[in-house]
Amino acid sequence: MAITLTESAARHVQNFIAKRGKGVGLRIGVRTSGCSGMAYKLEFADEVGGDDLQFASHGVTVLVDQKSLPYVDGMELDYTREGLNEGFKFNNPNVKNQCGCGESFGV
Repeated sequence: MAITLTESAARHVQNFIAKRGKGVGLRIGVRTSGCSGMAYKLEFADEVGGDDLQFASHGVTVLVDQKSLPYVDGMELDYTREGLNEGFKFNNPNVKNQCGCGESFGV
């Protein structure tokens, strides 16, 4: 069981936490949403929660709650720039289908 970040994603997270001036890492989770059933949640974490599992990747602590782990286990988070667009890209081997807009997924 693991969640990993690419070097690009880790660098982006580290820079953002440094600008914030606080934070212990990145929290990744899922919520029910969209036309395919689930959507990702990303937030910067200021503390570790009681039900959080911790993973380390390229110097960044990644926190995942136990309910979300089955949906994101084995996922790699990347940070990409394509033309004028930039953002996180979820490379999740558990995804079976995605909605056309890319906002939600099903497993």
